[in-house]
Amino acid sequence: MGSHRHQAALRLYDCLLQVYNEGNKGIPKDPFPFEADVQVHLIGEGCRSPLESFWNGNSMIFIMQKAGHVELTDQMEESQIDDATYISEFTPQKGSGPVALSVTRGKQLISLYTMAQNPNMTHLKISKPVVLPPLWVRCDSSDPEHTCWLGAEPLKNGNKITGISFHIVTCNGPTADKTCFTNLEDLKKAHKIRHRSSIVATKGFAQYELIRSTTLEDTVVESESNIYVDITWNIVDKILQTPPLTAAATLNIRLESGDPRSPVFQLHRELQFLLVLAEGLKTGVTEWPEPLVAESAVELVKELLNDLKNKLDGFNTSVHKNDAEKVQCDSAAVDSSIKSLFSERGDLDFAEQLWCKMRRSVASYQDLVECFTLIIKSLEHGEIQPWIHQGSSSLLSKLIQQSYHGAMEAISLSGVTPIQMLLEIGLDKMKKDYVSCFIGQELATLTYLDYFISTSVELQEQVHRIQKLHHMLEILVSCTVFLHFKHENLFPLMQSCIKHYKENPLNEKHVFQLPIRPAVVNKFYQNDHAQIWRVEINSGHGQKEVKTIWQLSTSPPIEHMTSNNLEVLCDTTVNGNTEESMYFITMANCSQVHFA
Repeated sequence: MGSHRHQAALRLYDCLLQVYNEGNKGIPKDPFPFEADVQVHLIGEGCRSPLESFWNGNSMIFIMQKAGHVELTDQMEESQIDDATYISEFTPQKGSGPVALSVTRGKQLISLYTMAQNPNMTHLKISKPVVLPPLWVRCDSSDPEHTCWLGAEPLKNGNKITGISFHIVTCNGPTADKTCFTNLEDLKKAHKIRHRSSIVATKGFAQYELIRSTTLEDTVVESESNIYVDITWNIVDKILQTPPLTAAATLNIRLESGDPRSPVFQLHRELQFLLVLAEGLKTGVTEWPEPLVAESAVELVKELLNDLKNKLDGFNTSVHKNDAEKVQCDSAAVDSSIKSLFSERGDLDFAEQLWCKMRRSVASYQDLVECFTLIIKSLEHGEIQPWIHQGSSSLLSKLIQQSYHGAMEAISLSGVTPIQMLLEIGLDKMKKDYVSCFIGQELATLTYLDYFISTSVELQEQVHRIQKLHHMLEILVSCTVFLHFKHENLFPLMQSCIKHYKENPLNEKHVFQLPIRPAVVNKFYQNDHAQIWRVEINSGHGQKEVKTIWQLSTSPPIEHMTSNNLEVLCDTTVNGNTEESMYFITMANCSQVHFA
């Protein structure tokens, strides 16, 4: 029996060493098999770990789980949900996810790992022992304690292993029964007894959602947008303590554009039309959206040209003042709640007014050709002398400038030329809109924004950078309108966003972070339930430091964990019909074994 265990320990060591060596050359993307039922993943140093709430190491780690992926089926639901509260074969997400091993198998793997790392086990005949990264095993909660993680972490003195720190994470719930919650003094007492400590320190953590994506009545808005605050503090007084105002807080912002409830949703629609043109220019196929107005594009352009002709003839210089105001409103296209933030530009030139009319009415490629044909003829005949901004690089602006001197180059309104002409004036207009906002609010300088408005890159890249500007505006507006942020908080936030987007591609799933004082946002959470509340009890120092972690969370804290109460949880959190929040209760303990 002993020889079989020794051989298994040696096989595990060889497997993990191979994965480790490959990882040092470049993290392997595919899981590595161990025996028939287990696969090994290597999480690289500094990479996000599924254990970050329960273990603060930032080195490489091995994660072991059940080999293969098991699809969720109706048959599996019926046969297994009825038999057990905790299920190891599938996760509640769509498709397949990480699959846990039995707790018994997990303990066996931890035992083999410990044996292989024990320098006293010389009979294993490991020629050149290597200190391996910590090992964590996903477990299926099938034991009475509902163990969901088992871990083993080598304790070192230089390159020599002196012992192993064992970790166990258990999870129960969800439940709204507060009698299930432990008492802080009991937690501290248990920690002292387990680790023979006379003095312990406590550290608190709480996470509150300030803005969350919710469902609209009779609709489902698919969005992962949310703004939440993480708060940490020392010296915890009681379970579910509200963080003190002296705590350290970090705002986390993840916003996706396109929510119809956003105050800048109309600007988003304007950007979407710009993207339609960019895609048409790239592929040669344009999916024209439904017009937003009843009048045709040709009729609206004729009205605009007639106004300019009348002004040139000296008649009725205030003609259609209401129409001009309508164009200005369209250019801002914002909710009244942010008029002071995103003020209407009153300096729209001819090309920008043309964009405002055409983007709401163009329904086909033929519309484009007819509209630009009318404009070019009016310019050639000297019927209009429209005003345009200096510095515009669009083809239409160049034609207008040439018309001032009575010599226009001939262009053919065929192929992608009409689409490119409209795209260019849309780009010019929207760049000025965004820049006007950021500069007007003293959140950036023109020089600092030059990257986003540069015309030295191709059109597709210019469009990509406009999307970045819009995403930053969505963040700015949300923090201003919903969180009532002042300039002192908005300025560092926008500087961070600008710096990020100068160096990275557009990613609306990126979480932007901002250190803030709790007093700035505490009115939004002081009477609310925390989404995560955690206390950490620790004693000792350095490698002898030991911790006990106790956590409440409104969502499953373990990605491979499932519960037959999950539907109840979803009903209470989405509909909000219950007064008490339902929590998962998670606990992490550790113990150390020192080799003689």
